[in-house]
Amino acid sequence: MDPEPGTGTETKTKTGTGTGTGDPFDQDDLPTPPHATRTLLRSLLAPYRRRVAAVALLLLLQQAAVQAGPLLVAYAIDRGVPALRRDDYGPLVAVASGYALAALGAGVLQYLFVSVIGRLSQDVLLDLRHRIFRHSRSLSVDFHERYTSGRLISRSTADVESLRELLDEGLQELINVVLAFVYISVLLLWLDFGIGAVAVATFAPLFVLIRVYRRRCAVIYGRRSTAMAAVIVRFTETMNGIRPVRAFRRERANDEVFRKLNQDHCRSNGDAMLELALFVLGSRLLANTAIAGMVLWGAYRVADGTLALGVLAAAALYLRRLYDPIDRLGMFLNSYESAAASLKKIAGLLAQRPSVLEPERPVALPERAEGRPGRTVVFDGVRFAYRTGGEVLPRFDLTIPAGRTVAVVGSTGAGKSTLAKLLARFYDPTEGRILVDGVPLADLGSAELRRGVVMVTQEAFLFSGTVAENIAIGRPDAGREDIERAARAIGADDFIRALPDGYDTDVRKRGGRISAGQRQLVAFARALLADPAVLILDEATSSLDVPGERAVQRAMDTVLAGRTALVIAHRLSTVEGADRVLVMEGGRIVEDGSPGELIAAPGRFSELHRAWRESLG
Repeated sequence: MDPEPGTGTETKTKTGTGTGTGDPFDQDDLPTPPHATRTLLRSLLAPYRRRVAAVALLLLLQQAAVQAGPLLVAYAIDRGVPALRRDDYGPLVAVASGYALAALGAGVLQYLFVSVIGRLSQDVLLDLRHRIFRHSRSLSVDFHERYTSGRLISRSTADVESLRELLDEGLQELINVVLAFVYISVLLLWLDFGIGAVAVATFAPLFVLIRVYRRRCAVIYGRRSTAMAAVIVRFTETMNGIRPVRAFRRERANDEVFRKLNQDHCRSNGDAMLELALFVLGSRLLANTAIAGMVLWGAYRVADGTLALGVLAAAALYLRRLYDPIDRLGMFLNSYESAAASLKKIAGLLAQRPSVLEPERPVALPERAEGRPGRTVVFDGVRFAYRTGGEVLPRFDLTIPAGRTVAVVGSTGAGKSTLAKLLARFYDPTEGRILVDGVPLADLGSAELRRGVVMVTQEAFLFSGTVAENIAIGRPDAGREDIERAARAIGADDFIRALPDGYDTDVRKRGGRISAGQRQLVAFARALLADPAVLILDEATSSLDVPGERAVQRAMDTVLAGRTALVIAHRLSTVEGADRVLVMEGGRIVEDGSPGELIAAPGRFSELHRAWRESLG
């Protein structure tokens, strides 16, 4: 196989120790464009403007109901008690009724708020998860070969969960605190300008305290989110590679790596809690000092008759309400910074753009001539280099006539698999063009391209689901008869019918219920059902035993009949039926001819063939 993009840096990415070489994939996280986070948040909330407005209105009314209490207390002390001495119970009854109504109204409004915000947050998060999934799926293969699946999982799980906590819990805290500050400041200034002015003045040191706390938390939560992603990456990598882990006794080494990553995550959580504790300590010290000072001053004014007792009682209650939310504000800022770090990472992911772009004006392939299933493929001055490394194809020219099979052999890193990926348009050439029947691949829409060019890899990946569903991936609108016909043509019908539920047998994760050879036969049936004009086989028999290889070889002969094929060969048995063989070294063709010609002539292929024959005994 050719060197993949990201070679040499993947381990660093997975363990969260990027090298800072300038490639975003060498870093822990993707770069986030300016204002991308705000743009993403606005776009998420835009479809729900009415519900957002309803949430804001409900909180405005609820806070008004909550903050009516101290005013009623002031009225009761300054008006109700003197009236009671005159046997006038009216003011106290009015105060009690008002208090009860305010409490009931606050409760009802809180219930309505929770109902609306619950539906709103779930709809927003559902939309966000769909965006992450759709966008990740749309990104080019080179992105997925360098950006680990564990980080994608972290973006759509842990990071989305941080946003859920903010929307479900933190949002109400923020709005309540802001509204409480506004309501209480206005009411204090109205009750007594002196006390109100002093209370507002204390906001300055409190604002400085909040700014410092936010700045420190932003760093901590960014580090925590990265540490969490590293834990998920390592866990996913270990579970996916459990067989080599067991085979090479890597359990202890993996445990040690996971323990360190887990400790990093634990340490970042501890740092976040310590910052919260320091914020609460500072805010409480400031609040208690301010309240004590203003109450003492108010008591002195009550004594000299310049302030009513009821006003002082109401002011004391409001001051307590003014500073009490500071602790909750700290908890909100905790959730906010966590969510902000997560949203930034999600925005960075969603800001990525495919390196292989859809054409603005897609062109259709010309109709295939009757009895001519193949198409002519031309590599015209193609040069290719991965973004992370050196040049793989210095310059490459090749013409594959319609209906011909060209096999490519060579040592690891010779550029064989790169040819296959370029023809499948997983990548675009750095220079030059690839044409199918005279039409550049870059001008074909993805649907047209996937109908015309199909790739079968050595992995033969199967999805969870039935055998029939996996074969039908080649042509989703195919009927059951078409699916079974393709399987019979490939030679897979007998083993499929022997399965517990035949074509309706669930192959389970990655097709683990059937053997590697059987998975490869299903993949060929899928390719035959798709009926492509151009077929790419990337080392399709390299992982099979001899009986499995023979069965797949017969299936290959069926699939390749009359089609244009590029066969990346590891085993020379795959090459024998090819019309033409290319031997590649360093991205260049060093030998070219039919299998018989190259075997007869002295050269690299002849040596490989002789060594292969000797290996067969």
